Amino acid sequence: MEILARVHARNLTRWASDKPEVVVLSADLTSSTEVDLFRDTYPARFFSMGMAEQNMLSWAGGMAREGFVPLIHTFAVFIYRRAYDQLCNSIAYPNLRVRLFGFLPGVTTPGGATHQAIEDLAVMRALPNMTIVEVGDATDVESALDAIHDINGPVYVRMLRGEIPRLFAPTEPLRLGHARILSSGNDVTLLSSGICTEEAMRAARVLRARGLAIQHLHVSTLKPFADETVIHALTQTHYGIITLENHSILGGLGTATAELMAEHGIGKKLTRLGLRDTFIHGASRPYLMREYGLDALALVGEIEKLVNAKLDITEQDLDAVRLDATHSQAKAEAL
Repeated sequence: MEILARVHARNLTRWASDKPEVVVLSADLTSSTEVDLFRDTYPARFFSMGMAEQNMLSWAGGMAREGFVPLIHTFAVFIYRRAYDQLCNSIAYPNLRVRLFGFLPGVTTPGGATHQAIEDLAVMRALPNMTIVEVGDATDVESALDAIHDINGPVYVRMLRGEIPRLFAPTEPLRLGHARILSSGNDVTLLSSGICTEEAMRAARVLRARGLAIQHLHVSTLKPFADETVIHALTQTHYGIITLENHSILGGLGTATAELMAEHGIGKKLTRLGLRDTFIHGASRPYLMREYGLDALALVGEIEKLVNAKLDITEQDLDAVRLDATHSQAKAEAL
């Protein structure tokens, strides 16, 4: 277990060194999205578009038509709320090779409802031609660029920044369309994504010590969502299935899982943990995860209901897999 800082900044700059077609666009959030290092290293391949996301997405579409691979960097919420028309008509409809890196999804920002992307997966999953990836740790961040590079169409990446943990071995990179199997068992199947995987790992470890066999999968590809590993795990469960995500339960991992179960005739109980049709207020990430039921303790409570047993697990039992990291050093106010 280790904490690394500015993983995307360093990885992107190294990765792009032999790819002159790769250009980076920023909407007045250059340091906040960790592309200041790219800007300083490749100034001719960096474009600061100002606070004009609609223009930035249209510009990216034009550059993609000319053979460039534009990497858009901004906060997740501004990609799909502020510039959805341009996203749809200038990028997705012509199926152009644009990569959209959305930072601070869900509860990862204290910026309140205007900055919290809580329904982005629902919107982006509905958009034709769009591939969707969500990273969960430093290894995912380091391998995401390679994983998506050959996709001949747009890709939306829910990205992490600042100080983030390494949960997965560097020798086991993110694989598009393949979930990571973190533990095996047939009592409960647990699917988690993004930052919620840390919490699920904390809970699963203690639950296994209590005698429950947990099949835990970390999902990084949210569209397309047809992984045979996931389908098999959904069928091999006694009590039921739980999804845990940093997003509304409407349209994200929980919904995608329900659709997969219905299409494959998997008649198991499904519990979706996430935001329940609500906006969230500005506060720290640990507070928001506790307040809205996205943390390990909330997950344990739902599993107790699922298996109809009181397991007497406390917060003290849930030794942190996560070492509480500070916010990104990019901006003091964590925006």
